[in-house]
Amino acid sequence: MYRTHTCGELRLQHLGQTVTLAGWVQKVRNLGAMTFVDLRDRYGITQLVVEEHSPEQIRNAVAHIGREYVIQATGTVIERASKNPKMETGDIEVALSELRILNTSEVPPFTIEDKSDGGDDLRMKYRYLDLRRNPVKNALILRHTMAQRVREYMDREGFLEIETPYLIKSTPEGARDFVVPSRMNPGEFYALPQSPQTFKQLLMVSGFDKYFQIVRCFRDEDLRADRQPEFTQIDCEMSFVEREDILRTFEGLAKHLFRTILGVEFPEAFPRITWHEAMARYGSDKPDTRFGMEFQDLTQTVKGSGFVVFDSAEYVGAIVAPGCAGYTRKQLDELTEFVKRPQVGAKGLVYVRFEADGNVKSSVDKFFSPDQLKAWGSQCGANPGDLMLIIAGERKRSLTALCELRLEMGSRLGLRDKTKFAPMWVVDFPLLEWDDETQRFYAMHHPFTSPKPEDVALMDSDPGRVRADAYDFVVNGVEVGGGSIRIHDSQLQHKMFEVLGFTPENAEKQFGFLMNAFKYGAPPHGGIAFGFDRWCSLFG
Repeated sequence: MYRTHTCGELRLQHLGQTVTLAGWVQKVRNLGAMTFVDLRDRYGITQLVVEEHSPEQIRNAVAHIGREYVIQATGTVIERASKNPKMETGDIEVALSELRILNTSEVPPFTIEDKSDGGDDLRMKYRYLDLRRNPVKNALILRHTMAQRVREYMDREGFLEIETPYLIKSTPEGARDFVVPSRMNPGEFYALPQSPQTFKQLLMVSGFDKYFQIVRCFRDEDLRADRQPEFTQIDCEMSFVEREDILRTFEGLAKHLFRTILGVEFPEAFPRITWHEAMARYGSDKPDTRFGMEFQDLTQTVKGSGFVVFDSAEYVGAIVAPGCAGYTRKQLDELTEFVKRPQVGAKGLVYVRFEADGNVKSSVDKFFSPDQLKAWGSQCGANPGDLMLIIAGERKRSLTALCELRLEMGSRLGLRDKTKFAPMWVVDFPLLEWDDETQRFYAMHHPFTSPKPEDVALMDSDPGRVRADAYDFVVNGVEVGGGSIRIHDSQLQHKMFEVLGFTPENAEKQFGFLMNAFKYGAPPHGGIAFGFDRWCSLFG
């Protein structure tokens, strides 16, 4: 055997045992009379020691090893005189009696340490070396653990893990497809799936009432901080269910992951808010609720005082930053520049300081009296020492800008604690969104999302008011998952295609296989897809 134990295994109970370890040399420290070698494998690090009375061949061998050499080391487990509580093996070391160099190594292009001196580009070029570092190694271990815990829960709940094809026919789902040429059919292409949406609906028609898979998805779209061209979903579908059944089942999955991986318990049900409420209170359909600073609508309160910025605005909104009345002019100018960035989109920022002595100071003092400013503070719940920040303009853009400002202030004030989790459901999204450029409606989620039953009549008269029977799972401002009750009725599905501007011929061409399947007894069904990578990032 190359080893009797791993480098993360030895403890005080192994004292006196002769052991053999194998791994990579993390570090060599020659102190003259003694030489210490940190030996690393996937499981941890064990310190090896060569003393001045050690055999000459051992001392010579150690003198010729360097970082990332692969070695086999045999010796006796002894107690360390100077223990290291930061290492799991820090109570012991191995006194070497035999050392064998299995392979040499060139000097690595960056240090293989938790905090490396290699930049992103260099570490990506040598990704196989980067994977030796604990942060990256532990991320892969977390993905494995996450997948096992998901399968554990889903199996217990009666779900079947079923694979769906990768080489499929293209379906319009919001992003460009990656395509694969077909050798056997020149000029024809397969598409890689953006998600297994249509296949899981076919499985419901087939009678597999509880399906899931941990599956790769491919979307040829611009990169974002939390999205790559290929990513992984926990894809799930259920038959003979209503929304409440799905939320209860997958809230259970979320609690199971929090409990079994992080040891975090959530005894109460997760909060739920509607999409309209989320936008009004936070300016986002994935709000970070670890902290307050909810939006306050001042639109009607501030109009009519001759301040054209407010008088002409469709929306005037405010947040109150606690304890920030002492912000300097420089800090306020920095915030103004922040909200004027193109990615934020505001034209400017108004502030009101509620000072500890009761005085009120504002950038719009000449337009509003101290009593008026205090009335704003009273409406918004501001206390002495607080700072009110106000953005005005077109409603949608102002909500977006105020959302970014709220998150920025939350970060500055240390309120976005990574060890704190605030899971929630956002429900009742709009079914459709209007695009002025193309003058047509688009599905906000996908064309198979069911409208809420009470809104079906609006599909003809006022499609923009129709609410989707859809839901997103949000944690700390990140959309971790989303899904909906699906349309299982052929007539309603045809109506949805009609509202989206599909001709019957186009609908048949794109989705005829699904529509034909629905003719043979499609059950009521719905599902959800979680971003597996986002779960891992959240827990990492």
